[in-house]
Amino acid sequence: MSTWIAVIGLEVHARLLTESKLFCGCAVRFGAPPNSSVCPVCLGYPGTLPVLNRRAVELAIAAAVATGCEVQARSSFARKNYFYPDLPKGYQITQHDRPIATGGAIAILRDETPSPVPIRRIHLEEDAGKLLHETPWKDVPANVSLVDLNRAGVPLIEIVSEPELRSAAEAVEWASRLRQILQWAAVCDGNMEEGSLRIDANVSVRRKDDPLGTRAEIKNLNSFRHLSRAIEFEIGRQGALLESGATVVQETRSFDARSGETRPMRSKEEAWDYRYFDEPDLLDLEVGEEWIERVRRALPELPAARAARYARTWGVPPRDAEVLVATPAVARYFEAAAAASSAPQQVANWVRNEVLAVVNERGVDLDGWRLTPGRLASLVDLIDRGIVSGRGARQIFEAMAETSADPLELVDRLGVRQITDEAAIRAAARVVIERSPEQLEQYRSGRTRLLGYFVGKVIAETGGRANPEIVDRVVREMLRA
Repeated sequence: MSTWIAVIGLEVHARLLTESKLFCGCAVRFGAPPNSSVCPVCLGYPGTLPVLNRRAVELAIAAAVATGCEVQARSSFARKNYFYPDLPKGYQITQHDRPIATGGAIAILRDETPSPVPIRRIHLEEDAGKLLHETPWKDVPANVSLVDLNRAGVPLIEIVSEPELRSAAEAVEWASRLRQILQWAAVCDGNMEEGSLRIDANVSVRRKDDPLGTRAEIKNLNSFRHLSRAIEFEIGRQGALLESGATVVQETRSFDARSGETRPMRSKEEAWDYRYFDEPDLLDLEVGEEWIERVRRALPELPAARAARYARTWGVPPRDAEVLVATPAVARYFEAAAAASSAPQQVANWVRNEVLAVVNERGVDLDGWRLTPGRLASLVDLIDRGIVSGRGARQIFEAMAETSADPLELVDRLGVRQITDEAAIRAAARVVIERSPEQLEQYRSGRTRLLGYFVGKVIAETGGRANPEIVDRVVREMLRA
């Protein structure tokens, strides 16, 4: 399969953070009772007229600016015609040949070097409703699907990449970085479990120097793990077909998470199948430079710029800085702790490792967590001043997550104050060396790697409280004696 080159393009559908739908005043409420947030406009009743949501346009502009796209001075809406039970009007209002933004790029790392993967377009559109095929109610007959139209008319932007991704890993990285930007810009919450971000992947394979192959589109991937697995399977499936002399059929496919396979849904439609035409009930959308500039000024510092600032201001390694800007909440927590500490690089290590482990395992809300940034800074400063070791600090950290006690108070309560008395450390080292004659002989005959053995034993002998730097120096001296 290594002879085949994958060609991958993504279509990312992001739900905009508006309070109401794109063309009517119905509330956008995830989890509302079925068909409770609907009106004659989003239900497609005859004679109703759409009114464009200004806030949705503003968020689309923000997404375009944040990803380096060019916002078009004039764009237009069109009707995309198709029949499906979750589309009450029989068409979807979207943007077709004149989208709100074009160009732009999102950089991924290739051989540790940033490589921009271009964006083809960003366009506004309304969402469709949702069909429930597996219903939770006992009184629903078998083989019956129910429709919930709460989602019909919810505002989306679709961000389309150029087909310049070459692996599942690259696709996941590109989509992850896009999601991060949209979250930072407060355009979309990025909650894939709730359907706020859904991805379609267009996949084809070809040999080097051959023209592009026939693509298949995998619809509605709602996690990065599913995106990766679906693309990997599809690359293998298409490569195996071509190896056997068969052809790849252009079609739309779905992903079965249980089997890890993609399966045919329908033949892939072309643009003419949807009979696009200009939406007669909406004027062209005009966006002036003043509006774009106002949105640009309102944007926060975005992840790439913020990570660069962490490296420049606090000496945080680039890879660590990327982790620290994963979400606005993590960045806020780190910045507050780093500003309050005398050792910001150590703070970065603690946030990246211990703090994020707690967030991932226990789902804590950093903005309201008992272990505030100031308390973490106090803990890190105890390490920096040599009062506790890293091992003792981890015990304090666990206690701080459960109690509001001051870190210095916990040092003595937990008995983890670091031993810096050289005489006490020499006494512990003497005990360890006397117990280890075989290792001592091996060390003195040239196996100097056993130094770590002795250092570890001495630290264990002191209950993990001995200062590692002093232990290292004392043990080296005693082993040379």
